[in-house]
Amino acid sequence: MDWHEESFAIHGGYARTQEGENSEAIFPTSSFAFDSAAQAAARFAGEEAGNIYSRFTNPTVRTFEQRLAAMEGGEACVGTASGMSAILSLTLGLLESGDHIVSSRSIFGTTKVLFSKYLGKLGIGTDYVPLSDYAAWEVAIRPETKILFLETPSNPMTEVADIARLAELAHAHGCWLVVDNAFCTPALQQPLRLGADFVIHSATKFLDGQGRCVGGAVVGPEALVEEHVRGFLRTCGPSMSPFNAWVFFKGLETLHVRMKAHSDNALALAQWLEAHPAVEKVFYPGLPSHPQHALAIRQQKSGGGLVSFYVRGGREAAWKVVDSVRMIHITANLGDTKTLITHPATTTHSRVEPEVREAAGITDSLLRVSVGLEAIEDIQADLDRGLSQLI
Repeated sequence: MDWHEESFAIHGGYARTQEGENSEAIFPTSSFAFDSAAQAAARFAGEEAGNIYSRFTNPTVRTFEQRLAAMEGGEACVGTASGMSAILSLTLGLLESGDHIVSSRSIFGTTKVLFSKYLGKLGIGTDYVPLSDYAAWEVAIRPETKILFLETPSNPMTEVADIARLAELAHAHGCWLVVDNAFCTPALQQPLRLGADFVIHSATKFLDGQGRCVGGAVVGPEALVEEHVRGFLRTCGPSMSPFNAWVFFKGLETLHVRMKAHSDNALALAQWLEAHPAVEKVFYPGLPSHPQHALAIRQQKSGGGLVSFYVRGGREAAWKVVDSVRMIHITANLGDTKTLITHPATTTHSRVEPEVREAAGITDSLLRVSVGLEAIEDIQADLDRGLSQLI
């Protein structure tokens, strides 16, 4: 159908049942009954489309998958149990021992552990390069390289990469470009339309939008997603639950409205922080002071909902700000209607080697705020409770 993304977010991927419901139904079932032994055999043989077992076929999960694929401009989607299981399903579905990944060094700490520790044990190597150093990306590519992987904007420094440029580089070397789009979502950025081959999501974040469930997704070409990613999920089982899928696709209905509000609040907070005497530096793509501001404006619809900043005074000062909040929640999650704050060096990136954290700019002075939908004046006042003690 020739709809805009906002309409797909509300209507995509669902066929009303015979009950005539207005709000989509949930199918909380482990398995499905067949009309006959012949139909069961045909389903298992792949000769007839239809539901078999909820580990890999469920109508509620399928609605989420089809809706998200349409919004991203992709052919197919597989919902998974978490964002990390989405990355695991993609990499183990596509790669084999001896293959190689080139990854941005500015990725979620647990993703780096997955690549280096667990994929490494299987003989899949990974090299890490600075996100926006395009020469370093090209130098790191080997004949056995199959995937270029990145987050943009990055977590937590909000660094932005040129997706189209990296897609061109990847394809020139016969590689797939994989983009983690959890922080922008398709409401603000569509990597597949810029040349990426696969999009990864932690649906736990902005897709849900209220911190209720854990889930993930892989979006990409139908042949590869269905055979390799869903094939991995069918056998290995990192499946999305029907209830979580229902929560996620109901979250998609308000995604565009929420992402605009998150971005508006985040820009206002970033501008306020930039003028605060206790703040040394602010990282937000919507600010003209951001190193990749022009690229972000061209590639994204707005700056997104994440703001990071250095306070003056190191870890003691940063923790003082965290411990002084009353309305803002202290948690390492992001993408909630509530404003959330964390100290990345001792939480989300604590398992990353100290020298690697430092090189990426994740110092003890850094704080990350996932800007929620409260009144901006209240968010500022809550942060100022701690920041004012540092002056």
